[in-house]
Amino acid sequence: MTNRKIKLSLKSRSVTEGAGVKLKRAFSYHDPSLDPFLLLDDFHSSNPEDYIRGFPWHPHRGIETITYILHGNVEHGDSLGNSGIIKSGDVQWMTAGSGIIHQEMPKTKENDSLLWGFQLWANLPPSHKMMEPRYRDVLKEDIIEVNEDDGIKIKIIAGKYKGRKGPVQDIITDPEYLDVEIQPNREFKHLIKKENNVFAYVFMGEAYFDMDKKELINSEHLVLFREGEEILVNTNEKPVRFLLISGNPIREPVAWRGPIVMNTEEELRIAFEEYNNGSFIKYSE
Repeated sequence: MTNRKIKLSLKSRSVTEGAGVKLKRAFSYHDPSLDPFLLLDDFHSSNPEDYIRGFPWHPHRGIETITYILHGNVEHGDSLGNSGIIKSGDVQWMTAGSGIIHQEMPKTKENDSLLWGFQLWANLPPSHKMMEPRYRDVLKEDIIEVNEDDGIKIKIIAGKYKGRKGPVQDIITDPEYLDVEIQPNREFKHLIKKENNVFAYVFMGEAYFDMDKKELINSEHLVLFREGEEILVNTNEKPVRFLLISGNPIREPVAWRGPIVMNTEEELRIAFEEYNNGSFIKYSE
């Protein structure tokens, strides 16, 4: 069994997006070792001024956006007529496909202003860039949770762990999305398909992420892995919690501008032209 060694670890950086939302960006670039993933944002604040202006109406095409809320509420609405609230522990898996216009607006709670969650962008292959848009709203109670006797807890959003499957299935890039929590002085092993790319994002605590134990990775750090079959994580005196995400690489050209990701500059030009002239939406309610 080949352990996946660390290729690179990176600290997330502060950025401002939407109408003035302050967040930490783990990555936002096209890297062959991250393919099919494009972006990961960590929004985490108890100050409503950091997030309350939210993400007003904006378009997407050619990607999937996966929003996972640890704490707080986010109200959403879109051009297909969908609307609702993503609550603590919920996931929204949105496939923009041929085009969708939506908004995501955080909501404050009385005596509880903490908003914490993640948004991941996953690319779509050329064959699915213009597919019909769809939503998968996954409630907290539908997410599979595995509690190991040795102090390891796994929430399975997509993919599988020890034979148990998460609620999000039938995604073209075969992603695995796990929320992993490990208590102090424990070891965690997990097999990853050899052909898949994988990364971890630590958002609480610290741990070693390969068998060499040379680098202790702490909170708000991204870990990119080299090729191999197995992820190995060890904790010392502190616990750790991280996202472990993998997927089948698309290996196609990427043309990316703002909220739209296509394969060529011409496709981007057409997308923005259609957005400006009102023909962007191919499917409606």
